[in-house]
Amino acid sequence: MLLRHARSLLFLPASNPRAIAKARDLPCDMVILDLEDSVPDDRKEEARAAAIDAVAEGFGGRLTGVRINVEGTPWHGAEMVALKHSAVDYVVLPKVETPRQVKDVFSVSQKPVIAMIESPRGVLAAPAIAAGEGTAALFMGNNDLRRDLAIPSAAGREGLSYAMQAVILAARAANIAVFDGVYNRLDDEAGLEAECAAGHALGFDGKTLIHPSQVPVANQVFGPDSQAVADARRLIEAATGGAERFEGRMIETMHVEQARALVARAEAVEGR
Repeated sequence: MLLRHARSLLFLPASNPRAIAKARDLPCDMVILDLEDSVPDDRKEEARAAAIDAVAEGFGGRLTGVRINVEGTPWHGAEMVALKHSAVDYVVLPKVETPRQVKDVFSVSQKPVIAMIESPRGVLAAPAIAAGEGTAALFMGNNDLRRDLAIPSAAGREGLSYAMQAVILAARAANIAVFDGVYNRLDDEAGLEAECAAGHALGFDGKTLIHPSQVPVANQVFGPDSQAVADARRLIEAATGGAERFEGRMIETMHVEQARALVARAEAVEGR
C-alpha cells in the first residue's frame, strides 16, 4: 500500500509488547511504534530495541513507522542509527520546524521521514518542510499546536482551521501525503466520526489514531465509498478525451484523473 492510500495510522508505545502483538490483527493501514511521549525516559532504550524487533517481524503487510525523540535529547542519535539498519518503512519526526531537521534524520537513517507539524513555526515553515529532502508526508500535531496557540481545551477545531489548511496546501504543493491529528476522547465514537468527516472534507488523506477502537471509524470515513468507486469506473470507461458530457454533467481530463486516483485508492484498500 502507498502511504497516500492509508486511512488509519495507529500510534502504539513501543514499550508495550501486548499492544504490539494485538496490532498484528487490527485492520489499521499503518502501525507507528512510539519512542517519544508515550515511553518513560528510563525505558527509552528498551523501547528502541523492541521497535526494531517488532518491525523485523512485520505487521502482516501494514505500513510501519517509528516515532523517534527530538533532536537534542539523549536518544535521538542512537535511534536514527538503529533505524537505518531496521525494516521500518518510515521515520516519524516530532516537532519539525525546519527542513534541516528532516534532512538530518533522512541522511542518517536513510529512511523517508514523516514530519509532524506541531507548532506555529512548523505551520509557517510547512511549505519548505514538505518540499525538503527526505520528507514523505506531513502529520498534524494538534495537541501541541493547541497549547502554543492558547486554544482552550474545551474548544472545537475552529482555531486550527488556518493551520490545517496551510499544512494541507503545503503537502499538495509538494505532492506528498498529509494526515489529520489524533482524537483524544476514547469513549466518543460520534465525535471521532464527525472529526474524521471534517478532516476528510478538508482534504486529509487519513487520520492518526491513539487507540485500536478508533480504527474502524477512520477506515469507514476515509475509505472510498463503494458507489463513488462504481461511478468512477463508469466515468473512466466512458471518457474518450477532452470535454464531454457524462451522465448529465460535463467532464474533462481532470475528472478522469480524479476517477483513476479514487479507483487506485479503493484497489489498494481492498488489496491490503
